[in-house]
Amino acid sequence: MSLYWRIFLLNAAVLVVAVLLLLGPVTVSTPVLFGEAIVLVAGLGAMLVANAVLLRIGLAPLGRLSRAMATVDLLRPGNRPQVTGEGEIAELTATFNTMLDRLEAERATSSGRVLSALEGERQRIAQELHDEIGQTLTAVLLQLKHAADRVPEPVRGELHQAQETTRASLDEIRRIARRLRPGVLEELGLHSALRSLAAEFTTTRLSVSAHITPGLPPLDGATELVLYRVAQEGLTNAARHSGATRVEVHLRPVPDGGTGLLVRDDGRGLGDAPEGAGIRGMRERALLIGAELSVGAGPAGGTEVRLDVTADHHGGSRP
Repeated sequence: MSLYWRIFLLNAAVLVVAVLLLLGPVTVSTPVLFGEAIVLVAGLGAMLVANAVLLRIGLAPLGRLSRAMATVDLLRPGNRPQVTGEGEIAELTATFNTMLDRLEAERATSSGRVLSALEGERQRIAQELHDEIGQTLTAVLLQLKHAADRVPEPVRGELHQAQETTRASLDEIRRIARRLRPGVLEELGLHSALRSLAAEFTTTRLSVSAHITPGLPPLDGATELVLYRVAQEGLTNAARHSGATRVEVHLRPVPDGGTGLLVRDDGRGLGDAPEGAGIRGMRERALLIGAELSVGAGPAGGTEVRLDVTADHHGGSRP
């Protein structure tokens, strides 16, 4: 039955009851007596309550659909309002679910294009840093060394200090280039890349350890890149914002035959802070490969980032 007829019949039933009461033995004096007024007010109240209850029952599916529309999040796909009954509300719910399917597919496609362009731009910038600025600083180091060997002793110390500053800048540029373009991932695979990432983030104030379960199945290249970028973003957040002193990176199997990444720190946790661009970026990357991402509190405090990849994304890449 359509929503129009449902509401019409509900109101018609209330009006029919009111007419039957008027045609019954009930009489109203002029002027209305106090007892009769009480009966009329009670009857009117009963009809209004009955009408409100019937309308609430009839419009309940529309309320559920409205709440689902208000809480839907394309970065957390899969949640759909249940289609119940027949009529316009059921059709509207089914249409809304179809629209969500299309929006999620289009968002995944557009996000894939954006992230692919981003990775290409990262590689271009890393290459330019290595080829242009890196080579220029290397030449400056050689010139400083040549000049330091020929100048008097008072100036030689200053040139040596300039050499050290230039060498530190060159090391920093190389580090930035490695983060932009994970060459170790392309050359040695995900396992070595995660260990290298853990060593890169380890400092005197932060201890990062990588734990790789032996015998994991190989993954395709796109999945390895997503796992690496999620681990990189998780370590970046732990190093910059959490105040953690220890971070663990685990790559291990999950019960459905897939592979799971876990980044766990002992910092202050997320608290009530809203998700920033970094976490949203991780969610978009997870959507590209159909993986499930969760970010929350760890069992002993701190923050946990979990990324579970299904067995469908196991491929012929290097382990």
